[in-house]
Amino acid sequence: MAAASDLAFDPWDPAFLADPYPAYAELRARGRVLYFERTDQWLVPHHADVSALLRDRRLGRSYRHRFTHEDFGRTAPAPEHEPFHTLNDHGMLDLEPPDHTRIRRLVSKAFTPRTVERLKPYVDKLAGDLVAALAEAGGGDLLTDVAEPLPVAVIAEMLGIPEADRAPLRPWSADICGMYELSPSQETAARAVRASVEFSEYLRELIARRREEPGEDLISGLIAAHDEGDRLTEQEMISTAVLLLNAGHEATVNATVNGWWALFRNPDQLAALRADHSLVPSAVEELMRYDTPLQLFERWVLDDLEIDGTTIPRGAEMAMLFGSANHDGQVFTAPERLDLTRRENPHISFSAGIHYCIGAPLARVELAASMRALLELAPNLSLATEPERKPNFVIRGLQGLSVELN
Repeated sequence: MAAASDLAFDPWDPAFLADPYPAYAELRARGRVLYFERTDQWLVPHHADVSALLRDRRLGRSYRHRFTHEDFGRTAPAPEHEPFHTLNDHGMLDLEPPDHTRIRRLVSKAFTPRTVERLKPYVDKLAGDLVAALAEAGGGDLLTDVAEPLPVAVIAEMLGIPEADRAPLRPWSADICGMYELSPSQETAARAVRASVEFSEYLRELIARRREEPGEDLISGLIAAHDEGDRLTEQEMISTAVLLLNAGHEATVNATVNGWWALFRNPDQLAALRADHSLVPSAVEELMRYDTPLQLFERWVLDDLEIDGTTIPRGAEMAMLFGSANHDGQVFTAPERLDLTRRENPHISFSAGIHYCIGAPLARVELAASMRALLELAPNLSLATEPERKPNFVIRGLQGLSVELN
C-alpha cells in the first residue's frame, strides 16, 4: 500500500504551507492514491483521477442518504457540535441526490447567467470605488480594502441582506469555514458552532421579514419556491444562504490575494498584463490554477473501488488534492510556470460533477472586475511588505497583502 507519511506532505508544517507544490510532485511520482495515516484519508494527487472521481457516484460528499454512522463504521459528531452540522448538512454542498438535485435546481433558477449579467455593472462600480479609495490612500491592505469587501457585498446584495447587517458576515464565514480544515481544534469547533447559531438566527429573522415583504433578492426567490411547492424547508433555505455566502466569497477573496502575490513574484507576467489588459480573462484562469484557493475536497467511499490495483474500501475518506491536480505535468505544460497566456487550462479549482461551483460565473466576473480596476486605477501598484500565509491548508490564503502606489 502506497503511503504519504514518509514524504514531504505535511499540512501542519509552515514550510509546506508556504509552498506545497514540490510535495505534491513527490506524491504524483509515488502513485495515484496514497494513504495518509495522520488524517485517515486516501490522497488523490493526479488531475485525471481527481477529475474522474469527482464525477464517480461510488463516492459522495455525504453517506447519510444511504447509511447510518454505525453502518458506515463512523462515529457520530459530538453533540455540542450539532448546530454546525445541522447548518452544514442541509446545504447542497454536503447533500447527495435526490435532495441535492432538488435544492440545486431551485437555487439555479435564481442564480442564472442573466442574474450574473445583471450584477455586472454593480460589481464593476464597486470594484472601481474600492480600488479608487486604495489608490487615493497611496496603498493599504489589498485583502481588507478590496479582496474581501467586493465579493461579500455582491453576495449580500444577491441574498438581500441589508447593508447595515453585513459587518458580521465575513467573521461568521471565517469561523464556520475553520471546520473544513484537517483535524480542527476544539477552539475552532466552538467558534464554528457559535457562528452557526448566530448566523442561523439572523437568517431566520430575515426570512420572516421577507415573507412579509418579498423583494427581488435570492432569499425572496427561495421563499417563493418553498411556499409554492413545499420543496424547500426553512433549514434548507438557511443552509443554502450560508453556503452561498461562504462559498460565494471565500474562494474569490483568496484567489485575489494569492493571484496578486503570484504576480508580484513574477514581474514579467505582471508587466505583460499591464501592457495588455485583454489578458485579464486568461489571467484569472491561470491564477486560479497556479495557486489554488481550495486545495483539498473530500469524498466518502460509498462502494468499494479500485485505483491502480489498490482497493479503497467502503467507509474510507478520499482527499482530492486540487492544488496537486492543477500542477500535474501530464495535463499542463510547465505547470510550475505562471503563464497568463496559457490556452489549454482545464483547472479544477471550481470542482467538477454535480458539486461543480454554482457561483463560478459570478466569481469570474468579480475576479476580472477587481483585476481590471487595479490595472486601470492603480497601474503602479507594488508590494509594500512580504505577506504571511494563513496557517491553513484546505482554504489557502494570506493574512494580508500590503501594497503601495509608487
